[in-house]
Amino acid sequence: MGIGVGVILLKDNQVLLGLRHADQAIADSDMRLEGTWTLPSGKVRFGESFEEAGKRKVKEECNLDVDALHVICLQNDVNEFAHYATVGLLADSFSGTIVPIATQELIRFDWFPLSDLPENLCFPSQKILQAYQEKKFYLT
Repeated sequence: MGIGVGVILLKDNQVLLGLRHADQAIADSDMRLEGTWTLPSGKVRFGESFEEAGKRKVKEECNLDVDALHVICLQNDVNEFAHYATVGLLADSFSGTIVPIATQELIRFDWFPLSDLPENLCFPSQKILQAYQEKKFYLT
């Protein structure tokens, strides 16, 4: 079991999502979420706060700087490959230019209206966005 974070970045009522590479080895996801859209997300390191992890993952994955983050939800994410307690975070503000990471783990980024999310949205990100829209703190 691990602890992860997912970060909601909003602009004009649209959310930033990254598309994971279709090759599982390159997508580098314990939960085997290759080929899906995802919020900037990842594992919390030992000794790191949820907010620190969220800021680090946003910077690492898309080169944006986040000023402040707030915990908005907690969820239990389990599939046949992994089990994570995932903390959803909402960015108050951010700056910079989106540049995908060099590893090609995420191959592109796009902004999606909250009312029109892609069908192949990974389930942990889907749950975080559902919690945000329904104003729920805990999702099983």
